[in-house]
Amino acid sequence: MITFNAIDVETANADQESICQIGIVHVSDGAIIDQWQTLVNPEDWFDSFNVSIHGIDEDDVKGAPILPEIREELRTRLRGSVLISHTAFDRVAFERAMTKYNLEQLQVTWLDSAKIAKRTWPDKYAYRGYGIKNIADDLNISFKHHDALEDARAVAEIVLHACTETGKDIEAWLKRVNGPIFSNRNSYEYRVQKEGNKEGHLYAETLVFTGSLSVSRRQAADMAANAGCQIKDGVTKDTTILVVGLQDKSKIGSYEKSSKHRKTESLIKKGHDIKILSESDFFELIRVEQPKPRDTNKILDQNEFEAETPTSIPDEKEYTNF
Repeated sequence: MITFNAIDVETANADQESICQIGIVHVSDGAIIDQWQTLVNPEDWFDSFNVSIHGIDEDDVKGAPILPEIREELRTRLRGSVLISHTAFDRVAFERAMTKYNLEQLQVTWLDSAKIAKRTWPDKYAYRGYGIKNIADDLNISFKHHDALEDARAVAEIVLHACTETGKDIEAWLKRVNGPIFSNRNSYEYRVQKEGNKEGHLYAETLVFTGSLSVSRRQAADMAANAGCQIKDGVTKDTTILVVGLQDKSKIGSYEKSSKHRKTESLIKKGHDIKILSESDFFELIRVEQPKPRDTNKILDQNEFEAETPTSIPDEKEYTNF
């Protein structure tokens, strides 16, 4: 079942308890059915930096309720629900604000949409960051950033996209976010970016992999780079080759093809010259003898796992919200 509340807050200053706006979006059975927002008088000072971000100042909250005055509204809307925020910022803000007024904490099950996004698209935003705007822009979600209600709606839509992409419902995500970003050692798809050999016969080609291959992603990337290909993690207008391996149904959900494959086909329809190759076609293209496949039934020992694993994995650093 895909039913939850998404929430976002803005704060008056760097102190997270200084909530000055709250936005809540209610999703039932996969559809947004209700939205609610209010300004809040934080009974605190407004930092000019925060004001420059969200545009709310002292004059805007004159006459606005203080948090205790909307506590019952929050209880009615949220009590007992799964409440999703992007990173832990909003959860911490509520915890501190409730403590400030000696109010009962929200009786909800918190879920982090940034963690959901990291596990849905583990190789997509690690360098650009998993902020709301980066993900929303990529998913073509239009919204006014740093307005609490607009941000809450964007969070809800990101989660709905992730549920569709993976086939997971909210109950499944409550379990999945407690596990590692990459859940399977043998199919671990770490970030692979390599410059191509300038003497290679495929120099100036930009190649992207999707799906599982019979060899490790590192081996495949090394062979392609030696042949001259520049290896990238994501499909862009500069991509010229997409190599398609076996797809994990748990990752592509109801789709028959991965998001990289679908994006490539979309770019081809728009006139971009991109070749889509099977693994066997890939080995033929780079003109090497296909190596012996790995024994995927074998459990990697520690040394082998370390060799297959990148030296650094994108961490789950929190991104500041205002």
